[in-house]
Amino acid sequence: MIPHNSPSCSRVVSALRSHRSHTFKAFYATVRGSRQPPPEPADDVPPADNDFILSILRTNPSLRDARSYLASFGLRPQSQPALSTQKKLAQPVPAIDGPAQSNESMPTLQEEPKPSPVIASILNPVYRRTALVKIQGPFTENQLDSICRGLVYLEKLGLVSVIVVENDERPRGEQDERSAIIDETMRIVTKLEKQGSRARPVVGAVVRLGPKPGDDALSEPGLEPPETHTIPSDLIPIRSALSAGEIPVIAPFALDSFCRSVRVDANDVIAGLARGMVEVSSIEKSTMADTEDGQVKFSGEVDLAPLRLMIIDRNGGVPSYARSGYPHLLINLTSEYNHIHDTFNDQWLQSNPSALSNLALARTCLEYMPATSSAIMVSHKSPSSLIGNLITNKPAVSSSLPHALLQGNRRLTPHTPTLLRRGLPVQVLRSVNDIDKTKMNRLLEESFKRDLDHDSFYKRLSKVLDFVIVAGDYAGAAIVTKEPSFNGSEPISYLDKFAVLPSHQGDGTVDFLWVALHDESYGLGHPFSANPNGGKGGKGEGRDLVWRSRSDNPVNKWYFERSSGHVRLGSWVLFWCDAEKRLKIEEGRRGSSGLSYVENWEEGRLSDWGNVVLKIPSSWK
Repeated sequence: MIPHNSPSCSRVVSALRSHRSHTFKAFYATVRGSRQPPPEPADDVPPADNDFILSILRTNPSLRDARSYLASFGLRPQSQPALSTQKKLAQPVPAIDGPAQSNESMPTLQEEPKPSPVIASILNPVYRRTALVKIQGPFTENQLDSICRGLVYLEKLGLVSVIVVENDERPRGEQDERSAIIDETMRIVTKLEKQGSRARPVVGAVVRLGPKPGDDALSEPGLEPPETHTIPSDLIPIRSALSAGEIPVIAPFALDSFCRSVRVDANDVIAGLARGMVEVSSIEKSTMADTEDGQVKFSGEVDLAPLRLMIIDRNGGVPSYARSGYPHLLINLTSEYNHIHDTFNDQWLQSNPSALSNLALARTCLEYMPATSSAIMVSHKSPSSLIGNLITNKPAVSSSLPHALLQGNRRLTPHTPTLLRRGLPVQVLRSVNDIDKTKMNRLLEESFKRDLDHDSFYKRLSKVLDFVIVAGDYAGAAIVTKEPSFNGSEPISYLDKFAVLPSHQGDGTVDFLWVALHDESYGLGHPFSANPNGGKGGKGEGRDLVWRSRSDNPVNKWYFERSSGHVRLGSWVLFWCDAEKRLKIEEGRRGSSGLSYVENWEEGRLSDWGNVVLKIPSSWK
């Protein structure tokens, strides 16, 4: 670390200048983003023999992703096999330690190689969890084969599908609609069994029309309860199928007030099931111990509380105004739901007519499902993305990446999946007086695992604060300050703190917070920054965002991916994000004249940033 008052500060300036030719700007981000995995295979291409393993490897899960997966599905306790099956005779080998002895007449025992614990746990999950799945056809035979193959893969990983069938080409009121829907249900059962799974058709009604008694008193403002409900006995066919190791495939029927089985929208069936399955699971968990003698207890039963909601149709995710109609990558339903409705283009009703109704379905279901649950809207063209979502619980491409990485990215197609989380409200504060200091202190100290010097921290903020973005009830926060420049130019926009509670890491809060930070700082001036976070609504001029991080900070990999550039300064790494609107203007001005690595407006800025940022005092005791 370079001391704040070091007389050798000029050496910092020299180091910064020497690094100038190595800066990474949005141009490099575009090159970096071009290295993408191959696209999904076409519908009519038969899968490889090792397609299941390849689908897992394509997810490339991080250590945190693997830990999250293991937390949901656990490690299968391995019983000690008999000696004859664990070891086998091998040729004599000399002793490694101990006194020398003759081994000529004594065969030794050699252990067989053991698989990686992580791989073994993925392929041998302890807990089986459920996913509510809507298969929204019509689909061709090859398309349905691809979908069912993906669902069978998920079952091998511990996630068992509870499928509800829908067919958009079967209008209600047809004379033979009941038999047609049952035929469609049996078609999916046949496809699942063809892929090696066991499935059971459920053609009787498992939900009841009408609100559940007492819904008026329990309903939350702005949230409509499902049109259907269940009682525990209604779920017996589903529980029976799951206990027998079968995937239930449910026809969209419901009991009306006269106890008649009538066809209803599949969304109504799924919403009623989501609520009912969570309620039954809660009752079961309260009467059953999950551990025995401190060890994970294997249970052959399936946890009924849905871990995922999967909507599989021919169109994929929700079209986004920010991506010219390409799908949203990640949606914070709490803060973005109304905004997505307001910015939904009428022409998308033709290309993706069920996008908004599926968005509403995800919102309703996630209100009842566990906080760690998510929903995914995916096209039949992206079956392997279901495995990636299961293991990582992340979108196919992070929505918080620089837009230079998102533009022209081969992963972004009209069939890119949309991941939806219940999310948190996001607000922007402009004054230190508006900060709840008790909650902010807890957030910072739990996130950084250090004691905050409260007095000096808030005294400094009162002089230099630009804005604070708060997610939820201080589940996460980004604090941005205006630091005076050495060369007398405009103040430096400095990311002083970026923190998320450990309990909210991995639930999308990090990405939601960074996207809001983008929209309030270096992304200002672009229409896609007009998100409902209580800030400037995308209006204004973007400014370069600068921050520092310890060189050994494990989060730096995440920062490298989201910054325009970085430079190492002793024990620190200086990161920055260029104002995107200025880069866009510069790109238009340059035209075909070629790329200049250092523009005029960049002269001296690294030296200025280094001189200012490295002298900012620590906030910790």
